[in-house]
Amino acid sequence: MTDHELALNAVRLRQRLLRLIANAGAGHTGGDLSCLDILNVLYHRVLRVSPATRDDPDRDRYVQSKGHCVEALYVVLSSCGFFPDADLDTVCRFRSPYVGHPTRKIPGIEMNTGALGHGLPVCLGMALAAKMDGRSARVFTLLGDGELAEGSNWEAAMAAAHHGLDNLTAILDHNTLQITGPTREVMSNEPVGDKFRAFGWEVREIDGHNYAALTRALTDPPGRGKPTFLIANTIKGKGVSFMENVAKWHHGVPSEAELALALGELEAAEAAMRFTS
Repeated sequence: MTDHELALNAVRLRQRLLRLIANAGAGHTGGDLSCLDILNVLYHRVLRVSPATRDDPDRDRYVQSKGHCVEALYVVLSSCGFFPDADLDTVCRFRSPYVGHPTRKIPGIEMNTGALGHGLPVCLGMALAAKMDGRSARVFTLLGDGELAEGSNWEAAMAAAHHGLDNLTAILDHNTLQITGPTREVMSNEPVGDKFRAFGWEVREIDGHNYAALTRALTDPPGRGKPTFLIANTIKGKGVSFMENVAKWHHGVPSEAELALALGELEAAEAAMRFTS
């Protein structure tokens, strides 16, 4: 996909995401919207994995450590053909495997997540196993900035650098907001880049909604013997004006009127993109 095609795809995925959350009656809307562009680039340009190769031992692995934003992952996996789009109409319904956090019952999902601070340690194990087995697989995980208050992340950061895991990339969805307010006020992790450098990681920082920048940062060769920490500066609620940078949308379901307003904005954005294509 070109950058323009990715942008069009992202607008459509945001529409599907909002409809999904409204139908389910639950969802972490703001964080879903902030990380969707990252997932869009990962699955359409970076990850060596597909529905046909999801059991290949040399496939790339992706783990969504900020598992509460599973709705964004669902719509991206569906768009890549891992399961039918109609399955998403069952999210949070009785006996549906499509619940509010990732589960391995869903094709394309590598591990159950939800308890924050688990993704990076597990990905450390995946990356170390790939090295020990001589596999070419790369391992990626997505973290929330509020999640970095969990100490398990820092133990994993130390171990990953110690073992020279240059096949491991941790991406920070740096939207600077969590459920109770700005991360800097709740439990500041700044300067987060300097902290990971001190742990022995290669640190890159980009606009997390810029497709070209995301592609470069996720595909450029890592520093030899160093894991990569990518700070993706994002906007919580990206793409919907009244949700952007508003902490209350960390977890929230749009009303019928709010959904109509949000979809109207996204449909207008899609129409403008089509006009300029």
